[in-house]
Amino acid sequence: MTDAELQDALLAWFAAHSRELPWRRSYLPYHVWLSEIMLQQTQMDRVIDYFTRWLERFPDIAALAAANEEEVLRYWEGLGYYTRARNLHRAAQHVVAAYHGTLPTDHAALLQLPGIGRYTAGAIMSLAFNEPYPVVDANVERLFARLDDIDSPIKEAANQRFLWQRVRELIPVGQARSFNQALMELGALVCTPRNPDCPTCPLRMRCRALRSRSVERRPVTRDKRPVVRIEMVTGILIHQGKIFIQKRPPTGVWANLWEFPGGQLEPDESPAEALIREYREETEWEIEGLEKLRVVRHSYTRYRVTLHGYCCRLAPGSGPPVLHAAQEYRWVEPTALDRFAFPTGHRQLIETEKERLRHRTAAHRP
Repeated sequence: MTDAELQDALLAWFAAHSRELPWRRSYLPYHVWLSEIMLQQTQMDRVIDYFTRWLERFPDIAALAAANEEEVLRYWEGLGYYTRARNLHRAAQHVVAAYHGTLPTDHAALLQLPGIGRYTAGAIMSLAFNEPYPVVDANVERLFARLDDIDSPIKEAANQRFLWQRVRELIPVGQARSFNQALMELGALVCTPRNPDCPTCPLRMRCRALRSRSVERRPVTRDKRPVVRIEMVTGILIHQGKIFIQKRPPTGVWANLWEFPGGQLEPDESPAEALIREYREETEWEIEGLEKLRVVRHSYTRYRVTLHGYCCRLAPGSGPPVLHAAQEYRWVEPTALDRFAFPTGHRQLIETEKERLRHRTAAHRP
């Protein structure tokens, strides 16, 4: 199969099998940019709902730039990797200030925006502006690792240089948008990580790994870092009908998100003991009346978190908190919790306990 035949076969397949996705309806630069940032580390099905909800609140770059960070984080909540949202916000503000709210059409200018690297800049240039810039994501890496039967780790620098140059050379004149999407779509739908559908692949005659029966061994990856399991605890403190929340520091993990106090269990420590200790260390408060709510399990990067959730009360005679792990605090009604951005585990705890929290806070009103 020649390069021209590969191009024709791939474009024909994409025309017949491409998915209907909201950012493909117009290819507006803002929509392309937003979708690419959201799709980093996040599954397509989840992104579609977030993308639609985001645009209802922030329909254009100017609306995003004018919002405060807390609201931006709230609309991002659940997607994780919150640096992406902060960079989107900062970049939007820069685009409004420097480019009157319109994304620049220059590749080098895009690379100067927060959160935009080679991949995202290439995606915006090719998908939004149909310019011949390569886009190499995990799907494209896997596809070419099989097409060329690459038997060394795909992330090695030499292989990355080869992939980016190869995709650039293959982009047909005037077809960058369709061709780059076709490569990514074929990897996502046909040349999948497990059980690829080789018989239906339009490029099967070009696939060296298929001929050498090494498809399942491609791409070659580096050894993965071991999974880290963490056991944590948090406590929803109810006092006089309101709930205590505190805002995390502006740097570090989950920066500027709201949370309930808590932390990691120490060796030979029960969740209840850990929660009492964490409240003492973070707020200098003593708590009592601990009641177990549920256990939440969630993952991020290589961490597997088991979060023990409790309700608790403030010990009599307590004064204002002395914050050691937060920048500010508030007492809020249960119904107001939806207005604040929380880490995933805390939000799951809130969502599953909403009704019980309403009853508990009502019982604790003076």
